[in-house]
Amino acid sequence: MKRTLQLGLVGLLLAATSFAQDKASRMTPELLWKLGRLAGGAYSPDGAWVVFGQRHYDLARNSGDSDLWLIKLADGTSRALTSGAGSEHDFQWATTPAGPRLFFLAARGDDGSQAWVLDPAGGEARRVTREAGGIANLKVAPDGRHLAFTRDVKLDPEVKDVYPDLPLASGRIIDSLMYRHWDSWHDYAYSHLFVAPLGEDLVAGPATDLMEGLKVDCPVPPFGGSEQFAWSPAGDEIAFTMKIANDWAESTDSDVYLVKLDGDGRKRCLTEGMDGYDNDPVYSPDGRWLLFHSMERAGFESDRNRIMLCDRESGAISELSAGLDQMAHGSLWAPDSSRVYFSSEWRGCDQLFSLDLGTRTLTQLTKGWFNHDLRDVSPDGKTLLVGRQSMIRPTELGQVPAAGGGWTALTDLNADLYGELELPSVTERWVRATDGKMIHNWVVLPPNFDPKKRYPMLVYFQGGPQGQIGQWFSFRWNFHLMAAQGYVVLAVNRRGLPGFGRAWNDAISKDWGGQAMKDILAATDDLVTEPWIDARRVGGIGASFGGYTAYWMMGNAGDRFAAMIAHAGVFNLESMYGVTEELFFVNWDIGGPYWRSAELKKAYDRFSPHRFIGNWKTPLLVIHGEKDFRVPVGEGMQAFSAAQLQGVPSRFLYFPDECHWVLGPQNGVLWHRVFFDWLDRWLKRP
Repeated sequence: MKRTLQLGLVGLLLAATSFAQDKASRMTPELLWKLGRLAGGAYSPDGAWVVFGQRHYDLARNSGDSDLWLIKLADGTSRALTSGAGSEHDFQWATTPAGPRLFFLAARGDDGSQAWVLDPAGGEARRVTREAGGIANLKVAPDGRHLAFTRDVKLDPEVKDVYPDLPLASGRIIDSLMYRHWDSWHDYAYSHLFVAPLGEDLVAGPATDLMEGLKVDCPVPPFGGSEQFAWSPAGDEIAFTMKIANDWAESTDSDVYLVKLDGDGRKRCLTEGMDGYDNDPVYSPDGRWLLFHSMERAGFESDRNRIMLCDRESGAISELSAGLDQMAHGSLWAPDSSRVYFSSEWRGCDQLFSLDLGTRTLTQLTKGWFNHDLRDVSPDGKTLLVGRQSMIRPTELGQVPAAGGGWTALTDLNADLYGELELPSVTERWVRATDGKMIHNWVVLPPNFDPKKRYPMLVYFQGGPQGQIGQWFSFRWNFHLMAAQGYVVLAVNRRGLPGFGRAWNDAISKDWGGQAMKDILAATDDLVTEPWIDARRVGGIGASFGGYTAYWMMGNAGDRFAAMIAHAGVFNLESMYGVTEELFFVNWDIGGPYWRSAELKKAYDRFSPHRFIGNWKTPLLVIHGEKDFRVPVGEGMQAFSAAQLQGVPSRFLYFPDECHWVLGPQNGVLWHRVFFDWLDRWLKRP
């Protein structure tokens, strides 16, 4: 055992030396953390300027910093608005009596993030709020007279509140589920929506809690943000999202509520009787309509995301996206309230679409192998501000005509670094499944690909389980980086992924080890027939449901794979059910608790990877974080123990301070070094 460990450490040192000596002719883990990362984007009220955020990381300091930048659209020039320590975020333009001003959040003291305001013409930022503990999710009313933001409010007692004589006791008294979520324990507080008047001096007055006394959150955790509340055009009403449910861990029933600023604070539920996710309200500029996103089926977190319209006069609600067999995300109104723009997964990419309010005509606005996400609509309604990325390059900001057409870039944050790189190439491939249907695949080829050579191959297993493999640039599962290390990458849009119709998306639920696994194997078997793939050197890699897939393939894929990596994977369906937090997910996707019926217990046995350990022989790297409460760390520990006891070559990369993801810069580099050391050991040796 000691000898194995010593050899492993030597391999890691050699890998680190190799990466350090790389002259950046190809992508490396270290170079990933040098790339500038774009955030947000918004037009100024007169449409002459665009503001965006840019984040850079310092690997040596293990930290990052974000600053705001301003683009003058007339000539394309840009300049930094902020600099130095303290990240700026949640920025937006607002029209004030003094003219256009830029509001943002930043932590520039010891009292957390506060609101600040900046004159883009010059001068220093001035502080707007002084809220104890800091605020989040800032939005300024259209008339510039109020601010809305969220702030944590403690409503539950801690042990030291119940037993004041035990101030050092570390225990928790837990009486209900959802006591921890994704990466955090319940902190006895709830995120509430506040409104504060904004004086002519642009200093906020005393804030009012619009959710006073309610033990619920806005935005709804874990991923909700400021998109979950909105000001009316007149600035006299707010629509916001809450999830009031007795069975919080088992329900997806969030609702949209309305509250008048000049009323008695009464909250009216707009979506009564709609039992799935309802969120992301957006008022039309003319004030007549309120749109929101909605999922129809209760308990299904990956249901088709619809665009719903509420007529504010009559209160009638209808579906604008009726008949559309795809998802809708990030919906925004045209300035004249005539149409709605949104992004949607479509055949392995995220494209932009518009829906005409009168005719309900759908128009696709973007094309090409890119993921597009809508950031803003210009005040004159002629252009859309769009983020665009691919598997080869991270997100850049640009403009697209509102009627559809070509892309005009506004940023090129990493031009200098990319100017030195040899780039991989991406191809598209369709393969017939075992049931006769066609499966979409992405194939990423190494730089300077030579079809006369034979390459090792990585088969990427997508997580989710619902989440399209699109043209995204991940800073963890980075196909560019994988190809730059000499691997051909196969990414299969198997059954259960959006962008190919509702039936395809729904097919994964209650069939985890079924057709989706057959789709991956069919695509793998197809690609290894190419003369430039070495069928003896194929690896399988994935996280979350992708980690589950890795464990499943360990026992059910025969000898197709020569190495496997499972990050945050589900290993034992029964133990997973007992320790995960969002029970609505496992209730829908697996069918409910395994003890409910003998038939359900058989389904668990049929699809749980731990039932097939006897077939394990593929070298396995397990990666897991201690703070992962979605798929708790015990799943990875069980898998590693099983491999070790079976005599299967295996390694466990454990992060005591990471969650379902790896977010720290140095941990990120370590992740990639161990990742490629493992793959190279088994897939590149003679």
